[in-house]
Amino acid sequence: MPDIQMRFHQDMLVLSASPEAALYQRGVKEGTPLEMIDVVDPEAVSEVTKLESSAGAQCLVTPTEGITRARLSHERMEDRAEDLSAQALALVQDRNPQHVIAQIGPTRLPIDPSSRASLLQNRNQYADAIRAFGDEGVDAFLFNDLMSVEDVRCACMGARMVTDRPLFASVVVDGKGNLRGREQSIEEACDVMDEYEADVAGIRIAAPLDRIAAVVERMTHATQLPIMIQLDVTRVDPRQDEPTDDNPFYCPDTMIQAGMRLRDAGAQFLRAVGAARASYTGALVAATDGTDAIR
Repeated sequence: MPDIQMRFHQDMLVLSASPEAALYQRGVKEGTPLEMIDVVDPEAVSEVTKLESSAGAQCLVTPTEGITRARLSHERMEDRAEDLSAQALALVQDRNPQHVIAQIGPTRLPIDPSSRASLLQNRNQYADAIRAFGDEGVDAFLFNDLMSVEDVRCACMGARMVTDRPLFASVVVDGKGNLRGREQSIEEACDVMDEYEADVAGIRIAAPLDRIAAVVERMTHATQLPIMIQLDVTRVDPRQDEPTDDNPFYCPDTMIQAGMRLRDAGAQFLRAVGAARASYTGALVAATDGTDAIR
């Protein structure tokens, strides 16, 4: 596998879609944590990963969003992080991807910015999650769906305690470029990503394409880091015949225009999430494969 860091600001790259929608379509109960699905039905996860690989995703993302100890404790699996991460890595590595990206979601613990104990508790949760993946087989780590600049700070600090591998940090934003539910801007988040040594600045966003492109352009002014955009697909609707504000990515074909437009705006890494399936990944690959990132 080539060093992913050598491709920063060069090749357009697509990450595999979040697997939940495809797993639910296969009969998995909605809301089941991915880590539980890995345990009770690894064949389903393997098949979804195979489809993403076949769609052409250059970067396969591990189904380990809830790998922090705080999240695992809800399923009484807090002592299984190493086993679960090893199993998830094996499922992804079996497909021989160009790059393996280990995903770590938010702890969902409260963060009090004025409390050193609160910050350290969250930081250590992220550090332990990184350690669970060991020293081999991971090209980069993705801190995904972070909800505040404090969360970004804790995640990056925790990671840099234990690894020098590339870090993707991604926050959830609204169509105005503010962190969802907070009075914090994407510029503030990018400042923290720069300060605490993230390597890629990312967002997850559900909004019309024009608004997303405008947020990407703001990010290019706020940071020199490569930019990752996760397009949040609200629902797949075969009866819909054109994009709407509440469901702009109603079919895989919408990813063609999105991929080209976001490349022009300055994004390098692209991913479909939410209700997206492998067909969305394939469309993003078709729109960008073999092209260079534009900054």
